[in-house]
Amino acid sequence: MRIAILQPGYLPWLGFFDQLRRSDCFVIYDDVQYTRRDWRSRNRIKTRTGPQWLTVPIVNRGRFLQLINEAEIDYGQDWVHKHLGAVRSNYARAPFFEEYFPELTSILEARPQRLVELDLDIIRFCAKWLEIETPILLASQLMVDGTSSDRLLNICNRLGALYYLTGDAARGYLDESLFAEAGITVEYHNYRHPQYKQLHGPFVPYLSIIDLLFNHGPDSLRILSGEIIVQ
Repeated sequence: MRIAILQPGYLPWLGFFDQLRRSDCFVIYDDVQYTRRDWRSRNRIKTRTGPQWLTVPIVNRGRFLQLINEAEIDYGQDWVHKHLGAVRSNYARAPFFEEYFPELTSILEARPQRLVELDLDIIRFCAKWLEIETPILLASQLMVDGTSSDRLLNICNRLGALYYLTGDAARGYLDESLFAEAGITVEYHNYRHPQYKQLHGPFVPYLSIIDLLFNHGPDSLRILSGEIIVQ
């Protein structure tokens, strides 16, 4: 059993979904502190003038220590219309735009109260179109205690993991000895970003997964996994 544990993201990048497809079970780490101006609530798309941030506004006043699953979306700002307009304006001519955009529109226009609900809906939507069937669980539903490396290990033990797949940034904080003592092998993702055909000039990496989906449709999973090399 290979487990990955990641915080949720808004319109996540390719590497997020590569970890999802490589895992037997994927845990959304939703009950840790929410950080502002981070990937939880924003990502980038490609436009005619370069990358553009799409950011979901969050209610922050008096809530500086809130958890990710407590963060509420601020609908006092007309961000849904702006995000959908930016996506439509810059991807309408992409080969697979019409295949995916209507469902993305439905997700955003449903106006979920909490950020984690929106992120999860989008992650599941993208996973479906990528044909990734890895089960997705919420850490908050596992009722596992601990902090830092201890809690990550406890989640792995709770799910019967033999392998823990984690991002490269974990090298700076993860206590690998704890996992070794528990008989769990730590694997670092070491994701190599592929190059593929995009609209609007020279290739730009590290964008939202929708950039790949709109441009390559059903080939997207094989491109992000490196099975297909796009010339």
